[in-house]
Amino acid sequence: MKALSDGLRIDLVDTPIRVTNVKPGLVETNFSVVRYRGDKRAADNVYEGLRPLTGDDVAEVVYFAASLPEHIQIAEVLVMPTNQATGTIAYRGK
Repeated sequence: MKALSDGLRIDLVDTPIRVTNVKPGLVETNFSVVRYRGDKRAADNVYEGLRPLTGDDVAEVVYFAASLPEHIQIAEVLVMPTNQATGTIAYRGK
């Protein structure tokens, strides 16, 4: 995704089109259930003990990037829940 968005940004550098790569961390959506083939309990376990992002949270970040003045381009945004440090490290409470 990064290579694709970077390539698009390069190809479109002489146009007013902006390319932003939004990289969300843990986001609770219906995809979680699909990922576990309908097993809602397994999907819920992924987020147990922490407050994941929602689709609305990610949409808010996308809206922010898109609504900036035309001379500003955000190349990448990494957005995660407060208790997520990396793709593999999250604090799940006690």
